[in-house]
Amino acid sequence: MERLIGAFAVALVVTLLFGPLVIPVLRRLKFGQNIRQDGPSRHLKKAGTPTMGGVVFLAGILVSSLLLAWDYVDGMLVLGTAVGFGIIGLLDDYLKVALKRPLGLRAREKLSGQLALAAALAFLAVFAAGRGTGLMVPYSGLLVDGGISPDLGFGLFIFLAILVVVGTANAVNLTDGLDGLAAGVSLACALAFSLVATTVDKTGVAVVMAALAGGCLGFLYYNRHPARVFMGDTGSLALGGALGAAAVLTRSELFLIIIGGIYVLETLSVIIQVLSFQLTGRRVFRMSPLHHHFELGNWSENRVVVTFWAASIVFAALGLAGLYRLF
Repeated sequence: MERLIGAFAVALVVTLLFGPLVIPVLRRLKFGQNIRQDGPSRHLKKAGTPTMGGVVFLAGILVSSLLLAWDYVDGMLVLGTAVGFGIIGLLDDYLKVALKRPLGLRAREKLSGQLALAAALAFLAVFAAGRGTGLMVPYSGLLVDGGISPDLGFGLFIFLAILVVVGTANAVNLTDGLDGLAAGVSLACALAFSLVATTVDKTGVAVVMAALAGGCLGFLYYNRHPARVFMGDTGSLALGGALGAAAVLTRSELFLIIIGGIYVLETLSVIIQVLSFQLTGRRVFRMSPLHHHFELGNWSENRVVVTFWAASIVFAALGLAGLYRLF
């Protein structure tokens, strides 16, 4: 527990100290966020706010994890996934804000990089970290008598691991649309996965998740409304990649659906909106992702964010309850 607290504290402090060094540089380089013209009108005033701020908390996570989890293969795999996805996001952000390429990396370029990193993680999880190919089933009594853990077989495990990591990275990216939203939700998820990892004796993963939580809390000081910096794809892809990797390495992919309930709802809202419009010409939501639906329902940005934070805490608690028996 001391190591987890230390990881959280180191990442928090490094992030808080790194912010004042990085944010002025981003502003000076004019790495400002472009705001969607078809988004909520109140967002237009955010144009020019520095982006790529994910490097701030990535620095905190990196320093903390290298100090306290360097001797754990599983922890280094989570860290490596976070950094790898962060680099993809950094390239995407750079193309958007520095080279003025509106869409950043092409979709196939971004997806190819994500698939390659996720596949590498899946193989290393089995052959370097000794993860095996089992899958924990929530609410089956892990803390009672070991619970239910069916063996997926190598091929199905690799497919599921890639789907989880890439899916989570892009789900966090969709969630990152309001000041402090993705950072706050990811803070709750990371703390939950730190506890899950501790329960299944994956200390390295637990330490990196604690560091991620500390980094998110530190970043909220700069990213809370009104945000002084946005995390950009640099941060959102790194957070999602790390959370997905943590789920894979702890055999808790199904727990991620519960703990990351906000990510699931945000992603489903986009899928439903697109399918509904293509099939019927009608939209189910005022706007997707889901947080914009509430914004256009005259909710203030702070109200939406705090409500989603609270819901994320509830989802995290429900996920942790999955360690016990329900059936």
